[in-house]
Amino acid sequence: MPGIHAAVPAFGPALPEILLAVGALVLVLVGAIRGERSAASVSAGGLVLLLAALVVVAMQPAGKVVTFNGSFIVDGFARFMKVATLIGSIVTLAMSGEFLRGERTDRFEFPILVVLSTLGMMMLISAGDLIALYLGLELMSLSLYVVAAIHRDNERSSEAGLKYFVLGALSSGMLLYGASIVYGMTGSVTFQGIAAALSGNGSIGVVFGLVFVLAGLAFKISAVPFHMWTPDVYEGAPTPVTAFFASAPKMAAMAVLLRVVITAFPGITGQWQQIIVFIAIASMALGAFAAIGQRNIKRLMAYSSIGHMGFALVGLAPGSVEGVQGVAIYMAIYLTMTLGTFACILAMRVQDRYVETVDDLAGLGRNNPAMAFVLAMLMFSLAGIPPLAGFFAKWYVFSAAINAHLYGLAVIGVLTSAVGAFYYLRIVKVMYFDEPREAFQPMSLTLKTVIGVSGAFNLAFWIFPAPLVTAALVAARSLF
Repeated sequence: MPGIHAAVPAFGPALPEILLAVGALVLVLVGAIRGERSAASVSAGGLVLLLAALVVVAMQPAGKVVTFNGSFIVDGFARFMKVATLIGSIVTLAMSGEFLRGERTDRFEFPILVVLSTLGMMMLISAGDLIALYLGLELMSLSLYVVAAIHRDNERSSEAGLKYFVLGALSSGMLLYGASIVYGMTGSVTFQGIAAALSGNGSIGVVFGLVFVLAGLAFKISAVPFHMWTPDVYEGAPTPVTAFFASAPKMAAMAVLLRVVITAFPGITGQWQQIIVFIAIASMALGAFAAIGQRNIKRLMAYSSIGHMGFALVGLAPGSVEGVQGVAIYMAIYLTMTLGTFACILAMRVQDRYVETVDDLAGLGRNNPAMAFVLAMLMFSLAGIPPLAGFFAKWYVFSAAINAHLYGLAVIGVLTSAVGAFYYLRIVKVMYFDEPREAFQPMSLTLKTVIGVSGAFNLAFWIFPAPLVTAALVAARSLF
């Protein structure tokens, strides 16, 4: 009997994931039996599932637990990033209902795919070896490929899904190839085993494998030069799907990138630091300059997100506790700014038609002063203007870079922030100084709530920064 107990892994740490997996299967059954009539009830069921998973994650005891023979890790860092990921999924699913009904694409498959994708993200965040990492990544990605093309009758949505699928398959192949090289060179798939094998210094083969692994993960956070899919997919996919892409998957991919480089490759920090610094600088520069000419607000947000991933990577480059804390704070604040901005984009509706150009915001300061104020504040926050939350997000990552003597990286970050401020401020100028266009239709209570909460968070963060900063520090320390 003791042998049997030893063979059975502890399922408790994976309870949120098990809950989502079983719940998704039940929702598939409900959808299959009741057909398209079940769209609203399946959507509500998906929201309840995600909320239940959030409660379970929040109630998990402190400390580090490793189960499934080292494949699954639950620690402070995993809990922090899972909470951020689940909030992203919950808010996007709650915001999507009205849009999908308006566009007549309200299908029961959508919430199920969001739940399955979130399950993949949570597995990804807790991955303790290369096999678990790949399984989580593919579960997340396969669902995302489908939701990008969920609007089957729309040419742009189908094209977005196809582009994302082709490039995503390529990036998955690169990651798998890199993982196989790392396994061949170290003889281990677990992050702990790889770190032990590299306790001396890594061979050229390991570095070669690491480059491919980082390329696969950089695709998922849309960092340069693996960003090609982002503008087209953001513009082509339905707006709630774009909001989903910009929030939850970014949290999960950044979390696994941090876990891989910090826990599996601490012995070759010098090598991966060069890669991260290059990707960070390229992403910040492209995000700042490429967005200047954009007139479509979703496409502009795509370049904005590329730039923000570059800023987050500035915190990863030092490979220190302070740096990882900075990244965790940055991603949490980025999540609130992004969800608030996309709630405003979803509120851009004229005569039952959704509009998405920057010029459609003309005169919003007169037509809807409250929405214009919050959107302007979110733009200032994205630009990193004090005393808003976005300024402190950049402050923490730049501080970590400066303390690690990466002065050039911090200076380039500040300069690209100044360039990027131009296109955020242009949106504010259009809202307050251009001749008014037709006013938007009244928005739903859900959108009002999301806009209000994200606005209040960004405005009040400097008064009460301690809860988030402390939680991020606990999360960072658990990785080291």
